[in-house]
Amino acid sequence: MRRRAAAFARLFDAIREGVYVGIVGPETSSTVAANPHLKLVFGYPVETPDEEVRPFEADRFVDVHARAALLGHLSVDGAVTDYRLRLWRADATPIWIEMTARADPPAPDGALRIEAIMRDVTERKKLDDQTRDIYAQLLQAEKMAALGQTISGVAHELNNPLATILSWAERLSRSAHADEPLRRGIDVILGEAERAARIVRSLLTFARKRQTTRTMVDLNQVVRETLALRSYEQRLSNITVVEALAAGLPPVFADGYQLQQVLLNLIINAEQAMVSAHGRGVLVVRTWHDGEREAVVVEVNDDGPGIPGEVQPKIFDPFFTTKEVGQGTGLGLTVAYAIVQEHGGRLRLDSRPGAGASFFVELPVSGAAAGAGASTAARTRRDTGEAVVGASVLVVEDEAALASAVADMLRDVGYEVERAADGELALAAIRERPFDLVICDLKMPKIDGRTFYRLLADAAPAMRRRVVFVTGDVAGSEAEQFLRESGCPWLAKPFRLADLLKAVRDGLAAC
Repeated sequence: MRRRAAAFARLFDAIREGVYVGIVGPETSSTVAANPHLKLVFGYPVETPDEEVRPFEADRFVDVHARAALLGHLSVDGAVTDYRLRLWRADATPIWIEMTARADPPAPDGALRIEAIMRDVTERKKLDDQTRDIYAQLLQAEKMAALGQTISGVAHELNNPLATILSWAERLSRSAHADEPLRRGIDVILGEAERAARIVRSLLTFARKRQTTRTMVDLNQVVRETLALRSYEQRLSNITVVEALAAGLPPVFADGYQLQQVLLNLIINAEQAMVSAHGRGVLVVRTWHDGEREAVVVEVNDDGPGIPGEVQPKIFDPFFTTKEVGQGTGLGLTVAYAIVQEHGGRLRLDSRPGAGASFFVELPVSGAAAGAGASTAARTRRDTGEAVVGASVLVVEDEAALASAVADMLRDVGYEVERAADGELALAAIRERPFDLVICDLKMPKIDGRTFYRLLADAAPAMRRRVVFVTGDVAGSEAEQFLRESGCPWLAKPFRLADLLKAVRDGLAAC
């Protein structure tokens, strides 16, 4: 018996699991035995007397209700297996404990004698949470892909009536018979239709994976559009926005949608920091041109609690987040950092605890000269503001109301216009007579715009350079690649009359 007792004592001291034996009552607890590994798990020196190690005291539970739940399970079932608890160590840091335990029947005062094996599973819990986050991201990616397909169709259906509304509203606004109250009403219709169009474009931007398409971008405009997306939430959250955008900012060669994604991430993070700290806040967005670095800079500044110094070196690391589990993936700033780097710029942080945070997006303007030359060349094209009187235009559009509005607008300024409801009818019309220009929708029944363009090459090869496409959905779709490869000009629905007339004039000038 002595040898057996000695063997059990050696095992008790050497085992790499926390072993606890004690009495746990409704209010207090006492420890009969705690092995050295249990003391290490809870942050006590090994020489600490067993009775001073009391992991089941009420103030050791991070969740104040978890203690009663544990005792309830042990009282009813007499045991628990792999039961997880979040407890405080002696140094006031939280850890996750996995416990397998048995308990004697409760004493008259409700106290339980508990014998338990306990292990620290904090790192495993963190890995489990990260794995769940990755799985959730994969599921989200799948959902977003399906959502993108749905939104593409919805956008096309919404953009058609919006284009019709804008077209008719503009025609009415140009009428000599419109008095002042009528003009005000028409201006409201135009403004609200454009607002709806911006919402549709925003849905397309953030619900679909886009191919990178870089052009010369007005950074101030990207900032304004991004802030407009958050204006409603900012009003609800008592966030005051201060715009300090420099005039005459040079354009940058960039993907405007990706820059919007970067800014949106920074703005939302700033809003959340301010609201969680104060319930309100002031967001300042500045832009300026750094002549020495040949860069334009956007600063997103908040008056939130700031970012602790020890956290700042990890702020752009993948999966690093200061938010609660389920509240953030830890990828937002990583993606933003990668986008800015891909554009040849840099994203940096300046923050002091208690004094808010500023994120700076710096982008090079080295491509501005080439872009300006291209723009100047484009402006030298024939753009007198007048129609080529008598020029013939074929409008290929399956939406009768929109086709009628476009045809009437073109007739108003002197063009000769015919209509075709689909690609099949359009090809038949072209075989009967030549046209100076074709305005064609991309998405149509029977023969869509892309098929029509391919068949046009056989039926009338010279017409291939005389096509202007219109579409309700380009971003991130196959249509984007087709338009780029074809080299044809195109208009996104809904479009304004001036945009339509310019596209027609440019198309005729290029013939």
